[in-house]
Amino acid sequence: MDSKSGEGALDASVVNDVSVLSVTSIPASSNVSDTKLVPQTFEVKDEEPPDVEPRKERNLVMKLDLRILGPSILIFLLCFLDRSNIGNARILNQDTGHSLVQTLNLSGYQFMVSLMLFLITYTVFESPSNFMLKRFRPSRWIAFLMMAWGALTMCLAAAHSYAALNAVRILLGAAEAGLFPGLVFVLTFWYKPNERLLRIAPIFASGSAAGAFGGAIAYGIGHLNGKNGLEGWRWLFILEGLPSCVMSIYVFFCFPDWPETAMWLSAEERLLAVRRLRGDASSSKSQTTWKDIKETLAQWRLAVHYLVYVCIAIPFGSLSLFSPSIVTGLGYSGLRAQLFTVPPYACAYVVTIAIAVSAERTNARSVHALLAMLTSSAAFLAQALIPATSFKARYSLFCIAASGSFACIPPLVGWLSSNLHTTTAAGLALGINISFGGVGQIVGTWIYPITDAPRYLKGHFINFGVLLVGSVLVIGLRFFYQHKNKRLSVGEKMWVL
Repeated sequence: MDSKSGEGALDASVVNDVSVLSVTSIPASSNVSDTKLVPQTFEVKDEEPPDVEPRKERNLVMKLDLRILGPSILIFLLCFLDRSNIGNARILNQDTGHSLVQTLNLSGYQFMVSLMLFLITYTVFESPSNFMLKRFRPSRWIAFLMMAWGALTMCLAAAHSYAALNAVRILLGAAEAGLFPGLVFVLTFWYKPNERLLRIAPIFASGSAAGAFGGAIAYGIGHLNGKNGLEGWRWLFILEGLPSCVMSIYVFFCFPDWPETAMWLSAEERLLAVRRLRGDASSSKSQTTWKDIKETLAQWRLAVHYLVYVCIAIPFGSLSLFSPSIVTGLGYSGLRAQLFTVPPYACAYVVTIAIAVSAERTNARSVHALLAMLTSSAAFLAQALIPATSFKARYSLFCIAASGSFACIPPLVGWLSSNLHTTTAAGLALGINISFGGVGQIVGTWIYPITDAPRYLKGHFINFGVLLVGSVLVIGLRFFYQHKNKRLSVGEKMWVL
C-alpha cells in the first residue's frame, strides 16, 4: 500500500458526508489492514463555517508551510534556473569565441526560434498538466516533471547542431509547462483563499532569486570553459540540470498530496486541515464534469484575467531570456555581464515579497498589481527615452522595470485563484491563465533582437505599451468585481478585489 494513502488516512468521501474516521493506535509491527476504523460523527453544515481553534490552526499552517511551501520554493527556483540559463549561455565566454551561439554558429534569428519553440510546447501543455496532476497525485506528477526537465537540460550540453538544440528545447518546454500552474493548484488543496497570495509570492519570487543565482553561477562556470574539452555553456547546462534530477527523488517520496491522506499529520490535524477549508478549496475526490468545464470557459471575466496575464508575460518573458544581452547593451561585457544581471533580479525578489505582503494585509491585490505594472511601464519608457550613453541611469531603470514586471504577477495570480470557487474552475482557469502567459512570452522572445543593441528601443516601447494596456484591464476588472459585490445577497461569497 502506498505510504501516502495507507495507515490512518481519512476517506475524503466520508469527510464530505460530515462523518470522519478516527484511527486507533496500533503497534508499529502490526499490519496496516488490521487498523480499526471507528466511525465518529460531528455536525458541520455547509452554510456555517466550522469551529476552528485559532491556535491550532496557526500551528497547522506553520506545519503546512514547512512541508509544502519550502520545497515548492526550491522546486520553482530550479525550474526557472533551467528555463532561463539559455540566456546566460548565449553570451557566456563570447569574448573567447565559445558562447552557445558561436559554438553552434547560430544567427540571432535562429536563437530566437529556439526560444519560441520552447514556449510553444510550454503553452500547449500547461492546462492538460493540471488534470494529469490530479490524476496521478501531485508528488508523482511533479517528480516526473522535475526528472524530465533536469535530464533534458543536461541533454542540451550534448547539442552540436541547431536541429538538436531545437529538438531538446521543444521537449523541455513540455516538461516545464505544468510546474507553476501545478504548484498554485496544489495550494488550493491546502490553503484558504486569503492565505494563498503569501504562498504564491515566495514561490514565484524564487524565479527572481534563480535569475540572480543564474548570473552568479554562470560567472563561476564560465571559468570552466575548455575543461575536459567542453565549452563553458555545456558545463552550465550539466551543472544546473543535475540538481533538478536529484530533487525529484525527494519530491516523489516526501511531497504532500492531499490533506485527507497526509500521514505526516496527526488524525486531528488531518481533520482540521479538511474542516477549515470546507467550501473554499479543492479536494482529492472532487470530480470534473463537462458542465463545469463549459461554465468555466464561458466566463468572460476569466478571459480578461487571461489578457492581463498576456500583457505582463511579455515583459516578464523578455527580461527572463534577454537580461544578459540587455546588460551587455548597458556597457558591460564578458563574464562581467553575467555578474551585472544579479542586482536587477535581487531587487525584483525583495519588491515581489514586499508587494505580496502588503497586498495580503490590505486585501487589495488588484491595486498592488496595478501599481507594480504602472511603475514598470514608466521605467521601460524612460529607458527608451534617455541617451544611450547614460549607462548608470539606464541600469537603475532596468532594475526598476524588472522589479515591477516580476512583482505584479503573484497578486494577479492570487487574485484569480481567490475568485475561483470550484475544483474544475481552479484547475482549468489557472492552467489556461498561465498558458496565455506562454503566448505573451512567445511575443517577448522577438522584441529584443541583437540588431537593436545597445538601446533596444523596440523592446522597451513594446513593454511600456503592453503594461499600460494591462493596467487599464486591471482597473476594469476591479470595477466589475465591486459592482458584483454590491449585488450580492446576504450570505453569498464576496468577490476578492
